[in-house]
Amino acid sequence: MSAYVSPNAKSGAELKRWLKAGVEVEVFNPGMGTVPFNGTVYLEGPHYPAPHKWWLEGTMKDGKLVKVK
Repeated sequence: MSAYVSPNAKSGAELKRWLKAGVEVEVFNPGMGTVPFNGTVYLEGPHYPAPHKWWLEGTMKDGKLVKVK
């Protein structure tokens, strides 16, 4: 199950730049399921109703997104 990020990243590269710059990014799942407090999370964006253009694997640590690949 994939999750979204807020602010709404238009590309995976934009999300990577935000994390590198220290921007705090919220990860949320608008459907069923939860976002892990620690561990792997799968991300996609941008948000609906825009068509999804990127998919990344992220790492959550203590409830914060700390890395994407």
